[in-house]
Amino acid sequence: MTATPRPPLLRRVPPGAWVGAFWVALILLRMLQRPNELRHLVQYDGNIEDAPLLVTAVVTTLGALLLFRAPLAAVAVALAGSVFALGMAVHETTFVLFLLADAAVGYTAATRPRRVSVPAALLCVATLAGYAAWQMARGGFFNPTPPAGLASTVVIAWLTGNTIRQNRAHADTVRAQATRQAVTAERLRIARELHDMVAHNIGIITIQAGVGSRVMDTQPAETRKALEAIESTGRETLAGLRRMLGALRKGEEESAPLDPVPGLAALDHLVGRSAAAGVRVDVRRLGERRELPPDVDLAAFRIVQEAVTNVVRHSGTRDCTVTVDHRRDELAVDVLDRGRGGSAGGSGYGIVGMRERVGLLHGEFSAGPLPDGGFRVAAVLPIPVEAAR
Repeated sequence: MTATPRPPLLRRVPPGAWVGAFWVALILLRMLQRPNELRHLVQYDGNIEDAPLLVTAVVTTLGALLLFRAPLAAVAVALAGSVFALGMAVHETTFVLFLLADAAVGYTAATRPRRVSVPAALLCVATLAGYAAWQMARGGFFNPTPPAGLASTVVIAWLTGNTIRQNRAHADTVRAQATRQAVTAERLRIARELHDMVAHNIGIITIQAGVGSRVMDTQPAETRKALEAIESTGRETLAGLRRMLGALRKGEEESAPLDPVPGLAALDHLVGRSAAAGVRVDVRRLGERRELPPDVDLAAFRIVQEAVTNVVRHSGTRDCTVTVDHRRDELAVDVLDRGRGGSAGGSGYGIVGMRERVGLLHGEFSAGPLPDGGFRVAAVLPIPVEAAR
């Protein structure tokens, strides 16, 4: 089992730590330029670069730390900082911190369900409503335009984030549907090939049965050979049917192709076609070569064919290595190239199809880029005990 590599050290540092480091560096720099910097940051004397700057530093650092884990808390922190700055009569800082709360609302709407994003937006609107009520309770002139304008920014932030979330959900749905369609298409293709294999074997059984019936009385030895061939072919067909899904051909209306089912014996032809396309394929065979069940032989060839096709189309390299390892009770296929590490290329449905083939045969499949460059496709297909013997 391959362990998942850990991300680089810098990527493991939370965003809040970077924001806090920025503010610490800025304050240290200001301490070198102005004496009593810490006292100015604590005691507000009307300079926007003193206490309001410290409030902004604290709010942005806490907000960045909480945003990805507790977005509602991040919105509350930004609103609290905005109200605190309002008490200092620093309207610039108040607006900046409220816009940070808007940004948190937009992020929450884009990444969280509505049961989380709607309360975040309502929290901002409730804060503005409380401020308006407090101003009106004090008496005197009150201009409702600024609170109304800020409320509109909350609505815009929420609508923008919600649209992003809906678009992402739609894209995920389309991707999942396309994957299901690719799997269905691959299953139907396998069904057509299985139809060819079954039709071929049943034809052999019919011919052998006819031969046996004609020479039954005059040539007992030939009759015995015909019966043995019928038994072997019948077992082989039943084994293939048992390993395939019984309902693969449901809904299939297309006629099956009449070409013979390919197998690993056709690798030389595949190598020639790849060389004509500009990619040299080095085929290495390990273990003792023997006759394989038709479904295993076909699946192995299709996996090599798809992987080599991806190398030709997407890898950008001029050669690849195909290893076919005949083991005692399984067949291992490995396709390796040293290209750009993106042989899967395109939409990735070829990988989906190969994984589906191997899954139908209860095998193991892996495909992915290599750490030092290139791409590797590997499959292990079990061989039934009867066929292995």
